[in-house]
Amino acid sequence: MDGFEVIAEGFARALQILLSGDQGILEITLLSLRVSLAATLLGAAFGIPIGFLVARKDFRGRSVVTTVINTLMGLPPVVVGLVVYLFLSVSGPLGFLRLLYTPEAMIIAQMILTFPVVCGITISSVLSLNPKLKETLVSLSAPPSWEARVLLNESKLGLITAIIAAFGAAISEVGAIMMVGGNLLGYTRALTTAIMLYTNMGEFATAIALGIILLLIAFGVNLFLTYLQMRSRVRRTT
Repeated sequence: MDGFEVIAEGFARALQILLSGDQGILEITLLSLRVSLAATLLGAAFGIPIGFLVARKDFRGRSVVTTVINTLMGLPPVVVGLVVYLFLSVSGPLGFLRLLYTPEAMIIAQMILTFPVVCGITISSVLSLNPKLKETLVSLSAPPSWEARVLLNESKLGLITAIIAAFGAAISEVGAIMMVGGNLLGYTRALTTAIMLYTNMGEFATAIALGIILLLIAFGVNLFLTYLQMRSRVRRTT
């Protein structure tokens, strides 16, 4: 069987899985969505406020902090997996939580990867705002909370871009979640780890089918976020 036949069989297998509603594949898909969405939301919950503060507060060492955050945006997932594993292992400082080889450990690992992505893009988005906007808010004696709300609203396009990038990094991640999740069937097996497993087993058609499902999920979520981004852009120009 040549490569084209394998790919064709993979597409047929993907269609069969989608139409049959295979329970095992559904569980894997739902776990991937739950872990990646949770990690993205947590990364945004920490990354956006911290990124905003770094961008708006003029303090000594801000350039160093920004450089560190931008560097962490390219943090190798396997390194994150190793660090989280060591912390959550039985002999680690957080071993008493018994989170290793659980979906929660996978969320922690992916959150560490999504945080610098959201934080770095937030910093860039806020710094790129028109300086006159800040001056106007100061002249109006706007309270800090109102000023933050206005600036974040003006940075909305960049923030949505940050979330899109963070979700893309989370849903496609495999190394870290394999290390801390263990790829346990029915519990911590995600789409990416399942694809790697079936590929190693030589079941290329199933691996391709899962890859297609993964692409459809990523495309669907990113399409929705892009729609929100475009809608926000239209509102700003009208």
